[in-house]
Amino acid sequence: MCIRDRVSTQSTWDYKTEEDMPKKQSKGKKITTTESAAKRGSRNSNPLFVKRPKNFRIGNDIQPKRDLTRFVKWPRYVRIQRQKRVLLRRLKVPPVLHQFSHTLDANAAKRLFTLLMKYRTESRKEKRERLKKEAEAIKDNKEDKGDKDKKPVMAKFGLNHVTSLVENNKAKLVVIAHNVEPIELVLHLPTLCKKKEIPYCFVKGMERLGKVVHKKHITCLALTEVRKEVK
Repeated sequence: MCIRDRVSTQSTWDYKTEEDMPKKQSKGKKITTTESAAKRGSRNSNPLFVKRPKNFRIGNDIQPKRDLTRFVKWPRYVRIQRQKRVLLRRLKVPPVLHQFSHTLDANAAKRLFTLLMKYRTESRKEKRERLKKEAEAIKDNKEDKGDKDKKPVMAKFGLNHVTSLVENNKAKLVVIAHNVEPIELVLHLPTLCKKKEIPYCFVKGMERLGKVVHKKHITCLALTEVRKEVK
């Protein structure tokens, strides 16, 4: 038996059990039990901030609101609008269709609509009152129907009506909405106006154009005359 073995055996014989043997000290900062207890106490020391964990199981806390936009089935007209926008970006649009995207800017559109509002069509009530006054004037003065004042100058609307006015060279200005659906309805108007040398323009929104003539929306309108005071 060598000396090294004797030393090793003697070292183990000094301790009766493994529990009596000294344990290896772990590296790092030593935290005493008193310090850890103090830290835990400092966290929960303020009674205003008490942990109340939520339970989102059935019959318990209400689930948080989530963004479910991508799960929504949108209305058909919204889907068609989005598909159309994607197609117009990806496909090469012919010039005849592309011209409808060149609408008047905000300032020009504002000036145009202030002019159009001066030629706003009569409402039913206003028309009834005007005809009643004309009938009373004819009755009092015993005048012929042909001697009465001319019909007031107003904007003309309706696709067929505007087309016929352009064909007969009676229209002075044509205003077309850019979002007519289907677009084929008004596709002929710009070409016809160019041929007859009548000025035309595109504006945003059939609804805005419809307000001029007391309608929900219209495709186009035309001015046939201009009042003297406007000139």
